[in-house]
Formats: sequence, C-alpha cells, structure tokens
Amino acid sequence: MKEEIQQIQVVYNVLVEFFVNYSFQIVGALIIFAIGFYVANKTSKFVGKICERNKVDVTLTTFIVGFTKILIIVMVSIICLGKLGISITPMIALIGAASLGAGMAFQGLLSNYAAGFTIILARPFVVGDTIQINEVSGLVKEITLSMTILEDEDQVEITVPNKKIVGEIYYNSKANKLVEGCVGVEYGADPAKAIGVIETTIQNIPEVGDNPKPQIGIDEFGDSSINLGYRFWAPTTRYFETKYKVNLAIFQALQKEGISIPFPQREVRLLPEEKD
Repeated sequence: MKEEIQQIQVVYNVLVEFFVNYSFQIVGALIIFAIGFYVANKTSKFVGKICERNKVDVTLTTFIVGFTKILIIVMVSIICLGKLGISITPMIALIGAASLGAGMAFQGLLSNYAAGFTIILARPFVVGDTIQINEVSGLVKEITLSMTILEDEDQVEITVPNKKIVGEIYYNSKANKLVEGCVGVEYGADPAKAIGVIETTIQNIPEVGDNPKPQIGIDEFGDSSINLGYRFWAPTTRYFETKYKVNLAIFQALQKEGISIPFPQREVRLLPEEKD
C-alpha cells in the first residue's frame, strides 16, 4: 500500500512540475492555434470572394480556397510546436520516410492526384463542358483531385480517374453535343427545296443551337435516293430527346411538301426460255 502511494505521489509530482514549467507554453500554443485557425477561415473566405469576383472557375476556386486554408493551418501548427519546445526536424525526416513508403504503396492513387492537380491548374475543361475520352462522353459535373465525374442524358454518373484523362486525346464540345442524321429523297425531287425544308424545320426546334449554324447538304447519291445529311448542336443533357424530335419534324415536313422518301426497290426480269 505504501509503495502504491509513493508511485501516485511520483506521478503527481511529475504532473505538477510539467504544468508549472510548461503551462504558459501550452496556453500560448493553444491561443496561437485558435487565432491561426480563425485567420485561416477568414483568409480562405476572402480568397474565395476574390475568385468569385474575378469569375474564376468553381473548381479552381475550391482548390485555391482549400489550399490556402491548409497552408495557414500547417504554418500555425509549426509555430505552436516551436512554442512547446518540440523540434520539427526529426518529424520532417519521419514524414519524408513515410511519404516515400506511401508513394510506393499508393502509386496509382498519387498518379490520379498529380493528374487532377494538372487538370485544375491547366483547365483544359471546366464544370459544364461536354468531353469525350476513349468512347466515354458526358457533361462534366465535378472535378476533384482524384477523379472527374461526368453525367449523361440518363443522369448516370460516370467516374473517370484523372490519370486516364491527362495524356489522352479527348474532345471538348462545351455544353453541347453534335447530332448527325441523314434522310433520302427521290431522284425526281428538287434537292435544293428539300434542303431548305430541312433547314427551316431544324431551326424551328427550340433546343437546337444556332452557334455554329446547322449544316445541311447532299451527303451521297444512293441507289434509290439522294441522301441528304444534316448536322446540328444540341444540349448534351437532351441529346437523344432533341435528335428524335428533329427526325420526326423532318419526316412530317417532307410529307407536307410532297417530297417522298423512297425505299429500296428491285426490278426482276424474266427472260424467255431459249428454244432448242
């Protein structure tokens, strides 16, 4: 019993000595950290407002705001550790060794982060653009350091790792997507008139954009028809809806103008039998 009391007394004396010697340093470090955290929040919000005022892209704004806040907190933490008399040199060496091991273990993940950093800084595309990468396309919904999230017309989210984007060939058509179609008219019809009907019909569809202007012309001369091709831009999130609406409108407009759409025909001739 006497030994236990002595051990408790020793612990008590150590605690009292610690708080007597380091109480001011601990309180000072806590005050510095609290002030630094407050300054980090205020500074990051101020930076965010500046970015919004200058119409900086939302993805780049989020990155700058977060980086600013983290940078200030790290600097304040280093000051607090120095206030407590803790040397950060061994910690830096330990962090470096740990970073090397983590880099070997998470090489793929770090590649995504490095690629995301490149995308955010270079800004080859932004939220709201339509991109196509390796036969995957959609409207850019969100860009993070590790991945880019696309959304198609069916509201299906497509997650693309950033390392699959950087270094690849991709197409950026902003908020719209190209629609291509073809319709055949009989050889006896006036192709100029048919082209005018198609052009007027497409331009009367509200969803079709006029920049760039829709293109209509003779695509090829088929066996049974003159094939007229048409190209126009439609909102990515309403691609198929607009395409189907335009196709129906073109069919109805051609019928109204008396321009028929032929179908393949074959002529079969029976040759008379040869007499012996």
